[in-house]
Amino acid sequence: MNNNFRLHLTFIMIIFSIFISFVVALLNQNNLKNTLFEAHKLKLEMVEDNILSSLNTIDKAYMLFDKNIAKDMEDKSKVLLGLYQQNPDFRTWDFTSLKKQIGMDIYIINNENVIIHSSYEPDIGLDFRKCCAEFANLLNIRRNEGTFVDDGLDIQQTSGEVKKFSYIPTPDRKYILQLGVSLENGEIFKQFNYFDAEVEIENKFSIIDSIRIFNNDGYVVGRNDQTKEDITFSSDNWEAFKSATKTRKSQEVKGRYNGRDVTYRYVPYAAESARGYSTSRVVEIIYNEDDLHEALSKSRNKFFSQMLIIFTGAIIISMIIARWMARPMYLAFHDSLTGLKNRAAFEEIVKQKLSSKKQNLALMMIDLDNFKLVNDRLGHLEGDQILKMAAYRIQRCVGKSHESTRLGGDEFAVIISGLDENEIIFVASSLIKDIDEQFGEIRFRNQIDISVSIGIAFADSEDDLASLYEKADRALYESKENGKNQFQIFQKTNEAGF
Repeated sequence: MNNNFRLHLTFIMIIFSIFISFVVALLNQNNLKNTLFEAHKLKLEMVEDNILSSLNTIDKAYMLFDKNIAKDMEDKSKVLLGLYQQNPDFRTWDFTSLKKQIGMDIYIINNENVIIHSSYEPDIGLDFRKCCAEFANLLNIRRNEGTFVDDGLDIQQTSGEVKKFSYIPTPDRKYILQLGVSLENGEIFKQFNYFDAEVEIENKFSIIDSIRIFNNDGYVVGRNDQTKEDITFSSDNWEAFKSATKTRKSQEVKGRYNGRDVTYRYVPYAAESARGYSTSRVVEIIYNEDDLHEALSKSRNKFFSQMLIIFTGAIIISMIIARWMARPMYLAFHDSLTGLKNRAAFEEIVKQKLSSKKQNLALMMIDLDNFKLVNDRLGHLEGDQILKMAAYRIQRCVGKSHESTRLGGDEFAVIISGLDENEIIFVASSLIKDIDEQFGEIRFRNQIDISVSIGIAFADSEDDLASLYEKADRALYESKENGKNQFQIFQKTNEAGF
């Protein structure tokens, strides 16, 4: 069997097996990758749902249970209005004593929406026009309406403390009397504290670095350890934040947090019942993809390990299959006795070379003279041995650069490319001499004159397989007619004579 053919077949099988295995493994890898991304996305959605649910729960709780606080704030606001009517000069008011008396912080907001007096001194001078333009517009509306208004859960601008505020304008509309009461120590806040939910989520999910809640102006709600940290520290974050407040759609921006790459996600939130300005908030979720990258890295390593196993298996299996398939595939185009290419291969090769027309093409038909006597006198086994020896001599004389074939019986053909007439004559002469020497002993011992007759035809532009074969066959016939053990070259001028 031709080892080159088997190696070629094995190589093709390996490439095919590896390709199929690689495609299947790659599809599985992509599915796993999509699953990991989906799991990461679900974690974020779970975090988002939990914190929004906590916000919604506490807003509903205050809406249901803070009526008593609102009534108390309204009563205290009326007390301050009475005091204003008696003494409108706030500079003479003792705000510290008043806070102790009513149990709430007091803020005086002028008609330019600036806090000019307060029991909470850090807020004095706070200009809502600069920090909170939308809230300043709301204050103008409330000033003109002239009625008592209480908000739901809100924040102290300078501290981030969770408070409830109320507003009532003075009869002359010059000022707004604002009251504020802390909610963080109340029972409702203790029962429905979403800050505890933030901490719990941060501790539960390693992908979460931080969760914070902002009002629409970018001030942190609660967590006194972050009172001075607002969203305006980063222009990129600020743009994403404002986009979330305007579009009411979640926005994301890449950034750095605690020395590593993270994503800042801004999720808008609005209470079901709007009560004041800060019931519309934005949740900032800072998350990392470390777990995702680690899982993807493990997946890649597993993928490469699997591919190594697959490649090894594919090579082994391909070699086994190629070994099984090589011989029947080889025999489809080769003569089982001599190992030369057979008639099917001969026809394919001639057709291919005729269609390419890149170089001179010649066909050499070879027939063993007196071969029938060998089979009759010496038997078919001896005849097979002679055929094998003849095939070996033909292939040796014409060389590996030309195609030697056995067409059947004692008929051989050689497809020669790129040689001129003189070179082919030399090859034919050498073959006749070589065969004569090879079978001299048989001729001497068995009185059987084994030789070869050769017919040679050169292809022209009009030739196809049938015409070229016919010309070579006619030249072979002339060799035999002229006494055998010789070669003849087909000549058009003699065509009529055949």
